[in-house]
Amino acid sequence: MISTFDELPDIDAANVVRCARVLLRRPLLRADGPDGDLLPMIYRQRAALQDVFSGLLGYRLVVERRFARLYKSGPGEDAGRGVESLSPRGYAYFALALAAMTGIGRQVLLSRLVSDVRAAAAEAEVEVSDDPADRRALTSALRHLVALGVITETEGSVTAESAAEALITIDTDMLGQLVAGPLAEAEDPQQLVELASAAGPRRVEHAVRRRLVEDPVVLYADLPPEQANWLREHVVGESRLLERFFGLVGEVRAEGVVVCDPEDYLTDLAFPGPATVARIALLALPELLDRGEPDSAGRHPVSWQDFADVCSELVDAYPSAWSRQATEDHQALVRSVIDLLTRLGLLAESDGSWLLSPAAHRWLPQPDATPAQQQRESEPPAPEPPGWSLFDEMEEASR
Repeated sequence: MISTFDELPDIDAANVVRCARVLLRRPLLRADGPDGDLLPMIYRQRAALQDVFSGLLGYRLVVERRFARLYKSGPGEDAGRGVESLSPRGYAYFALALAAMTGIGRQVLLSRLVSDVRAAAAEAEVEVSDDPADRRALTSALRHLVALGVITETEGSVTAESAAEALITIDTDMLGQLVAGPLAEAEDPQQLVELASAAGPRRVEHAVRRRLVEDPVVLYADLPPEQANWLREHVVGESRLLERFFGLVGEVRAEGVVVCDPEDYLTDLAFPGPATVARIALLALPELLDRGEPDSAGRHPVSWQDFADVCSELVDAYPSAWSRQATEDHQALVRSVIDLLTRLGLLAESDGSWLLSPAAHRWLPQPDATPAQQQRESEPPAPEPPGWSLFDEMEEASR
């Protein structure tokens, strides 16, 4: 399928898979950032990597000696995979900062950059203020640019203090690689989102394969009919492809496919987890699955009241097992559980209620043994009845 990859020796092919996994997790990879030690290998294998991503997913890959940029498709209307530190206001400031830095030069004072960002906001008719919440949103946007390596704090640091000053350096090459959507083709923000999330050249094939690589749970019922039919016909081959090129394992079920990473490297949200919300969400799944009959796609309808009742029962049944801070506000706890299950792809909102994915069944607890079995296993073994031993023949021969 990918001629460049097929011609590689086994060691080089394994290195390409390793690099592909790193790029999927870090689409903007720089030499001085996390996993940056692999950048020289990515540069050496850039031809094979570019063939893999363009051929299988329709993604464009740019590789330089200082950085690598994988242009992945956007999430579309699904906003569940954003940067946790950025609020909607923070994302607005992030976009405004990109616009302000485009023609500002390589070095600039922080106060000048903030002033230009606010001017860009006024030009775009975005209402801004100078209250603490607004300053925190702007600071979060700039701190994210620092984390990406686009701006460097040459003197001082980016803080929320309005009186603080700093000299920052802009990496213009990196700045030019940030925006993945085709800005020149979009007439408005909505069209930009649609174009950024559009399928690749092999429309159905690339669209489905992107879902399999990016989402842990892909249900046939959530796909357009054309894509669902294609996946049903090619699901076995696609599972093998995911493992060969990206080290992912697909669990094929009647309702769809669950994609797992055995090494958890590409898992952006681990579940189950040790935190109170994660443990309550895990223990709530069996009860929630019993609350309503599944629909034709295997999804179980659940309501806010179902979540509230189950969470309340768990908190009351094991009061000492939970964090007091997480459980003191019951409504906030329910919202946190719903948000976690939504981000995991196990829950989808539908007409004011929710549908619980059939994939939730894979986390149902299974007892290791029945109590009777456990009791028998704990009892010492009965003594062997009298009979021949291993040494009986030796004793007979010596007589």
